[in-house]
Order: sequence, then structure tokens, then C-alpha cells
Amino acid sequence: MLGLEQSLLFLTAAVLVTLAPGPDNLMVISLGVARGRRAGVAFGLGCALGCLSHTLLAVLGVSAAIAASPHAFMVLRIAGGVYLIWLGVIALKSTWQRPVEPITNSPSPLLTSTFQQAGMPTLFTRGLIANAINPKVIVFFLAFLPQFVKPAHGMVGLQLALLGLLFTTQAALIFSTLGFLAGSLGQQLARDPRIGLWLDRLAGVIFIGLGLRLLW
Repeated sequence: MLGLEQSLLFLTAAVLVTLAPGPDNLMVISLGVARGRRAGVAFGLGCALGCLSHTLLAVLGVSAAIAASPHAFMVLRIAGGVYLIWLGVIALKSTWQRPVEPITNSPSPLLTSTFQQAGMPTLFTRGLIANAINPKVIVFFLAFLPQFVKPAHGMVGLQLALLGLLFTTQAALIFSTLGFLAGSLGQQLARDPRIGLWLDRLAGVIFIGLGLRLLW
């Protein structure tokens, strides 16, 4: 089991890592601003719970095998990059199809977008997949979690699992908060339908840029 000092040290490091600017933060904030609070929270929770898959891989040792195989790592990197680009294209496509006239029966013109029509479960799933197939997160978990394992405590696999669960919990709280706050800002800005369109375009460009960066 995890000791109190061990848990507090890990939690402090995990919070700092989660708050540090990175692809996950950027995706959650950009989607929240462009699509609203519910979308930001749903996507953020999906990204956070994607960490559970990396925890499982780390416990089973699969992460080490992937990191040691250049071909497997390359395939996963390409898949992750293509997926992010696809999400960006979806966001841009919705701006091309949506008129700029105000929608009087809706609190925000963003409610007619492709992401909103997809529903919160779909947004959650997309966040989950975006995190789960990110090879950099796999390598990060492989390098990060073992640093806080105490072999003297025994049950190394259980320690890794508990650390991963602790990381996922704090990430879920932080990402959902970021998504909610970004969504609140986005809903204020989106009162002008033209601003709403540009927020969508910005989110699409960010997703495509992150995908190209991962491929590069």
C-alpha cells in the first residue's frame, strides 16, 4: 500500500504536471471555449480517464515493450496524430456548414455544431481515445510512476495501480474545472455568432496543430 508521505509527494508532483501547459490542457480549454461548459467538462473527463489505460499498460509492462519497439511506437504515434487531426477537421467542418445569423431559440449558436450534436458521451469518448492513444503519455507514465514506487513496501504492481488511480483522480478534477471555466468564458464570447464561428475555427486549428506536432 501507499504511505502518507509517498502519496502526498506523488500527488504534489502529479498536480504540477497536470497544470503545466501541454496538449491535454490545450485541447480541453480550446474545446471548452468553443463548445461550452458541458463539452469542456465531458472532454476533460475523457482525457483524464484515459490515464487508466496507461496505468494498466504500465502495470502489465506493455508500456515498456511499446517504448522499446520503434515500429510499435511509430504506429501508435501516427494513429494519435491522425486522430487529433480528424477531430480538428470535424471542428472546422462545423464552422463551414453553420450560418453566422443569430439563433434566437438557442442560448448559443454553438449548440448546432457537430460536436454538440454528437452528445456528451461522444465527446467523453473522443477525449478518452485522444489520451489513450497518445504515445507520449505512455512513455510519461512509464517514466513517472515508478519513481514513486517503494519496493520495500512490496506489491509493486498494486502500488503502480494506486498511483495511476490517484493521478487519474486529480487529473479528472483539474481537467473538468478547466473545461467548465473555459466553457463559461466561451459562452460569454459566443453571444456574437461571428465570435462563435472563430472560436470553433481556433479549436479546430489547435487540434490539427497538435496532431501535426505529434506526427512530426
